[in-house]
Amino acid sequence: MAKIAIILGSTRPGRNGEAVANWVLDIAKQRGDAEYELVDIADYNLPHLDEAIPPSLGQYAHAHTLAWAEKIRSFDGFVFVTPEYNHSTSGALKNAIDFLYAEWNNKAAGFVSYGSAGGTRAVEHLRLVMGELQVADVRAQVALSLHTDFKNYSEFTPGPHQAEIVGTVLDQVLSWSTALATLRAA
Repeated sequence: MAKIAIILGSTRPGRNGEAVANWVLDIAKQRGDAEYELVDIADYNLPHLDEAIPPSLGQYAHAHTLAWAEKIRSFDGFVFVTPEYNHSTSGALKNAIDFLYAEWNNKAAGFVSYGSAGGTRAVEHLRLVMGELQVADVRAQVALSLHTDFKNYSEFTPGPHQAEIVGTVLDQVLSWSTALATLRAA
């Protein structure tokens, strides 16, 4: 059975992402077609990138990097839950992604974003990063608006149509993760 991580990509105090990530996880767990796990980057206490050797060489020196690498290596695909800060993703998520290389390769990724414009610009940046990491990003995307999917910009109240879109993202991530399994095995 495929293992899919739902990666909570914000470490900000009072973050909206925690409610969003738990909502995605609740929808995913009802499916029974894969093993889904919430991975909160805040739990890894990653400092600003502090590895001297480029991650593409896989020679990690620090315990926090080794723990992060082990966790990411264990998954077949990812659903990134990202805020949009200043027309991009969070610095914390970008930093966490940049720590590793091979652990991301030949896997699939989908996106659930939130922000005043639905977080779409954050996802556009992440799609470019995923390409460099040899991650197949799926077309479907959940774009949650702070104006319509949150009450007072902080209480998560997603429109009912959003759950269906989450299902489509999960379908695509699972399909691509399964298809890429032969490349990961090689």
